[in-house]
Amino acid sequence: PEAVVKKYLEEVKGSPADEDCIICMEKLSSPSGYSDSCECSTIKPETVGRLTNCQHSFHMLCVLAMYSNGNKDGSLQCPSCKTIYGEKTGTQPKGKMEVSTFPQSLPGHKDCGTIQIVYHISRGIQGPEHPNPGMPYTARGFPRYCYLPDNEKGRKVLELLKVAWKRRLIFTVGTSSTTGESNTVVWNEIHHKTEMDTNLSGHGYPDPNYLDNVLAELAAQGVTEDCLKQ
Repeated sequence: PEAVVKKYLEEVKGSPADEDCIICMEKLSSPSGYSDSCECSTIKPETVGRLTNCQHSFHMLCVLAMYSNGNKDGSLQCPSCKTIYGEKTGTQPKGKMEVSTFPQSLPGHKDCGTIQIVYHISRGIQGPEHPNPGMPYTARGFPRYCYLPDNEKGRKVLELLKVAWKRRLIFTVGTSSTTGESNTVVWNEIHHKTEMDTNLSGHGYPDPNYLDNVLAELAAQGVTEDCLKQ
């Protein structure tokens, strides 16, 4: 964890700006509020670091505490502006993503056919990255069927969803917002359309803003067009 923090933050020399560290809410000129709970031989409680791209500053020990509480995947996300450093990965359980196309159009996308994505995840036992390691998790409502228009933007979203799937970002183990069941597989902040021909539920078409919205949600998870060039 210390190496990750030092990789993305540069130490601020001299006296830090007169502002608060938004992680511990103490002044940057005071020691980190995490100095009791997070001990580290190589980072002093008063050391302030600045993230290299977005230039936001925090106590380095606070960033270490934040990173150590996450799923420690080698990436950091700025708590101020959400810029991602490194490659963010999630805790999605094992499964399969299948893609097919058919000629029928979606409402609002009359000029093209449809891409169908099918996600398969089965119940299993939670790993160390999940809320209750060693306990079972359920997987309700699988396989899940999702739909995209088979046009240029829809195909781009599909390719980015494949990257998000590989990085385990599409589902996670948590508490279902619809049923309240805990220790179950739930969607993770990247919205999908699970109905084709009605949008009464908000999960179908027509929805003229959907593709732009999902591109923004993918970008918030660090999945952007740059990932497709690699």
